[in-house]
Amino acid sequence: QVQLVESGGGSVQSGGSLRLSCSVSGYTYRTHCMGWFRQTPGKEREGVARISGVGTTWYADSVKGRFTISQDNFKITLYLQMNSLKPEDTAMYYCAAQRGPCGGKWSYWGQGTQVTVSS
Repeated sequence: QVQLVESGGGSVQSGGSLRLSCSVSGYTYRTHCMGWFRQTPGKEREGVARISGVGTTWYADSVKGRFTISQDNFKITLYLQMNSLKPEDTAMYYCAAQRGPCGGKWSYWGQGTQVTVSS
């Protein structure tokens, strides 16, 4: 059974940094696409960043130059390094995975980790 478990959220002041981690288990698709999403109450979940099985990355315009998505060599941990955080980055952050290359359905989701940025 595939499980994604996020960690690393917390409270930080504006301009600070956090690194989110997503531990992956029961997942054997080496060509998979993985990503980070975020959601605030009353708003739709939005994509933040994604990384393909060959390492190609994509970022939302709102986080370009501040956030970096990466994976460990064994692809069992997904990371999101968040620098220069802003109050508008406050949200619940989720990691997600597809069963194949990017462009398909996000089949697996973690439970989320809260990030709060104060001004």
